[in-house]
Amino acid sequence: MISSKSIWQSFSSFFSAVTVRDFLNQSYTKLEVIEHEKKSYENCYPFIYYIEHGKNYYQLASQAPLSIQPVLLFYGMVQLLKACLLTVDPQYPETTSVLAHGVSTRKRKKQSYEFLFDEVKVQKNGLFTCFSDKMFHMKHLEGEKFSMISLLKEVPELYDLFEMTNNKLNSYTVAHKSDQHLTFPNDILDVLHMTYNRFTEHINHTIPYKLHIDKQFENQDTITFTMDDSEALHPLTCMPLKYHMTNETYNFLINREQPNNISEIMVHYLLLYNLSMICRYETEWWNELLHSYASNDFPFIQRFLSITTTKVPFLLLQFLLKNTYK
Repeated sequence: MISSKSIWQSFSSFFSAVTVRDFLNQSYTKLEVIEHEKKSYENCYPFIYYIEHGKNYYQLASQAPLSIQPVLLFYGMVQLLKACLLTVDPQYPETTSVLAHGVSTRKRKKQSYEFLFDEVKVQKNGLFTCFSDKMFHMKHLEGEKFSMISLLKEVPELYDLFEMTNNKLNSYTVAHKSDQHLTFPNDILDVLHMTYNRFTEHINHTIPYKLHIDKQFENQDTITFTMDDSEALHPLTCMPLKYHMTNETYNFLINREQPNNISEIMVHYLLLYNLSMICRYETEWWNELLHSYASNDFPFIQRFLSITTTKVPFLLLQFLLKNTYK
């Protein structure tokens, strides 16, 4: 199991100006940045300070009451995202427009408000639009709306909570046999009401990796595929599979009502943004939620905050390592 301590120990390697200058220079060289050595010197200390500031937020959040954790976690994530952006955009922040959050929430009704059915809307400019484009090559998100329940369903560590609440199976674990194999339990055919051939076609259409059915692993319990690209399956870029950090497995979501197909980092940002806004500006509702246990909102919020405390730093660390040293 991946621990928060081990993640921050890995981040500590960035608390060296010599290491970071070399780190950024490698990234800028691959991006064919003009005067890459100069830019690596200029961005060295901002990068370190973003990491350090983010770490401080996360460590404080781990000791803080649940009531103020969303604000600390959101701004901790923002700082780490800024560090990541410097590795792919040496000019960041090029304009003041990228400094806004890039997301908005609708006006809430005081009566019968439910967090799970609230929405956030993507704005034209801001950090969300910026990192979605620069880090994950996702454009044209302006105006898109995402419900909280659809976003929470993209977090695999919450699958068991959804199954308990809905009394319905939401996902299947994909055992990672080796670097080049994906294995599905055979009874997924019954759940999806598909034949063996239809399922293999469905997987090849759904998963954007080159997969081939592997007969040598075939038996009555599993369906195994071989991947052409062993590096395609990565915790940060494994869509539409989802990486379960606690179990260190990949999950295949079978009940996706609103396909998002966005990076899990984007999912966590949107959820934390809304929770931090509620925490700051809907104080009465927020405190009633934390003490009344009157709806399904609280279990999902509490579990999500526990997960994101470790998972966002883990995923952003993976981004830095994968996109710079490859």
